[in-house]
Amino acid sequence: MKTIKGICKKVTIIFLFILALYTTFVHITGVEASMPTLESEYSFKQKASESEFRSTSLGLKALNVADNNEMISAVVAPKTVEEAANITQYPKQKVVATGYTAGYESTGKNPNSPAYGITYSGVKVKRDLYSTVAADLSVFPVGTILFIPEYGYGVVADKGGAITGNELDLYFDTVDEVYNLWGKKTVEVYIVKKGNGTLSEEKLTALNEKEDMQVFRQQFTGKEKK
Repeated sequence: MKTIKGICKKVTIIFLFILALYTTFVHITGVEASMPTLESEYSFKQKASESEFRSTSLGLKALNVADNNEMISAVVAPKTVEEAANITQYPKQKVVATGYTAGYESTGKNPNSPAYGITYSGVKVKRDLYSTVAADLSVFPVGTILFIPEYGYGVVADKGGAITGNELDLYFDTVDEVYNLWGKKTVEVYIVKKGNGTLSEEKLTALNEKEDMQVFRQQFTGKEKK
């Protein structure tokens, strides 16, 4: 009996000694031994999932920005009216085109003449985004809008005694421009719109004031108009 009591006493002393050592260790280091709980494990997994989601979102945003930049860089604005005009949708016709001016060398009129620079349709000659041109009116009636490669848009406003069949006279401001920029060429012109035989200054002005075309206007007038 005494032996059993002695053993129990010794076990108790050892247990109290171990407990004292553990208490001292925790007090000194500040570390507590704890078992992981279901709640802490769920919190850890949730934070990990959120971190992965944020990383994926940032990656997708980066890809979207890269794709957008590639799309923007791929879209190049047209630099000339030839590039901007979707001319392939229109019928075309081969013509012989020469340049002309409002001067005596082309029309037999002097600057002091009341009819100087006035076309058959009644509008003034103009080199612009939509320039005035002369044609055989049985082929291209007054008001017909043509696209002439290397010249631009031309609106039939005049006729000439020497113009017959598939021939055009393209207006330029000066004789030097006629010789240096054009001369005489055989070209295929695109018939954008067939005329009805009339043309007014208001209609010609409206064509030249098209907002989406103003960036190209300086190519024909020497300066951009607004």
